Amino acid sequence: MRDATPDVPVTARRTVLKYSGALGAAAALSSPAACSSGPESTNDTGGGSEQDRTLTAVIGYGNDGSWDPTQTASAFCMAANHHVYEGLLDTDPVSREPYAALATQVPKDLRSTSWKFTLRAGATFHDGHPVTADDVVFVFDRILDPDTQTLAKGFFASWLREVRGLDDRNVELVLKFPFPEGLSRLTLAKIMPRHIFSRPGAWDDAIKGRAIGSGPYRQTVHHPRSNTAFEAFAGYNGPRRPAFKRMNWLTIVDAASRVARISGTGAGAQIADNIPYANIARLRSGGLTVAGGAGMNNLFLMFNTRHKPFDDVRVRQALHYAVDTRKMVEVALKGHGRPSSSFLDEANPGYRRAGTVYDHDPGKAKRLLKEAGVSGLRIDILAVNVSWIVDCLPTIKASWDAIGVETTLTPQETTAVFTKLDQGQDYQVVAAASNPNQFGLDADLIMHYNYGPQNLWMRYTRWADDPVAKKLFKDMDQATREPDPDRKKTMIQDYIDIVAEQAVLYPVVHNELMTAWNPKRLTGTRAQPYPGINLLQAKWA
Repeated sequence: MRDATPDVPVTARRTVLKYSGALGAAAALSSPAACSSGPESTNDTGGGSEQDRTLTAVIGYGNDGSWDPTQTASAFCMAANHHVYEGLLDTDPVSREPYAALATQVPKDLRSTSWKFTLRAGATFHDGHPVTADDVVFVFDRILDPDTQTLAKGFFASWLREVRGLDDRNVELVLKFPFPEGLSRLTLAKIMPRHIFSRPGAWDDAIKGRAIGSGPYRQTVHHPRSNTAFEAFAGYNGPRRPAFKRMNWLTIVDAASRVARISGTGAGAQIADNIPYANIARLRSGGLTVAGGAGMNNLFLMFNTRHKPFDDVRVRQALHYAVDTRKMVEVALKGHGRPSSSFLDEANPGYRRAGTVYDHDPGKAKRLLKEAGVSGLRIDILAVNVSWIVDCLPTIKASWDAIGVETTLTPQETTAVFTKLDQGQDYQVVAAASNPNQFGLDADLIMHYNYGPQNLWMRYTRWADDPVAKKLFKDMDQATREPDPDRKKTMIQDYIDIVAEQAVLYPVVHNELMTAWNPKRLTGTRAQPYPGINLLQAKWA
């Protein structure tokens, strides 16, 4: 995803891409979250009893992406925000079932076009101010504002008409049409204090790392590219009570350093995500639990359709057919993945094998290039340096070299890759990681995250004005509005066939994400099928 998906520029990036986090690397933040450019101690600073100890977690993604909940797709920042903020409803990190968070209950009539919520009595923000309906309206007004570009707009604007405050503790969401899937999306609208984030420059502060919510943990320290620390919020009275007095989350992108922090005699952390497949057996033999979650996590190829010959669908298809995906799964992923047979992973409720599946077929790849009149093609792959992506790149190079396409690899920090894309720099092909499961499981959300006329990814591909794309976007909007669940599922599956055939931005493999933790120290921990961790139901063993 950039880390887990991308980030954006001041209009685009400070909007969506902040995810990977190019803009959030410096600036000191004012209280209650202190921020500095130098790293804080990454050791366990807790003293006294076991229950007073600091939980130390290792996250394999950067913490210097946007922390603005309406904009971010950063793995680290999204995971942290789930502990700092609340939505009206939040969802279980694995089942994704909605539960009442700031609201007192989940609406019973999912087909209604009016959902009314009462806020939890006594809910307060981390600075002591009460949470009111004005705060809820403030956040949704920002999301739905036609003049404000946010990532969250793509998750709400198609079906949500407006949000009204009825009194201090009651709000009404007015829908454009019945949309039961909207309930689980409410976790993506984290309620933020109006009295803080309505101030001039406050959204920039949010991007850089200032986080003030009503959740069980308050942010206490934020050092971009080093660590972010939290402490239990004494004023929290919601359903997910904090089990740890303090937490320190380290950002360690280097795989070897990350594994060292969770294992051996020098282990200083109790949990780590993004565990390399090659280390699973050793970690398990050392007494750690290592569990995986299979989902939408994928390596994708994205083509610049304004850079010839990638405007020709036959060239894009040829390069997909050429990739030896089974070798990639066997060698790079150590069996923890599957070649993509649809944009969706096979476990998704909306999955159907696509009409075009790119099984390894170098002969067909050569024929397609010949039909397109392409020879002597040279490609420089601009790739993110996420460890498992780097492991997969040699297979792509070998596969393309084998069909006569001279290939070079240029892996860079995720932030650097997406900064180039945000700036509109020329490129040929990007190889990166993405996992829309960060946002939910429904196929409508997943596809709109990647495809749409105003979509960030489509700006990167320069494909939105293509006649096929325009027809696709209309089909997608019709599917969103379809009231019959079975018919909607079929419509989505049908337009995914078009996405597969066009191969503008398309997954090569879906892989399993691995999380490791010390079962002698932690209990209630579950591996999730998307980057990051969720400790809202964990506790000391």
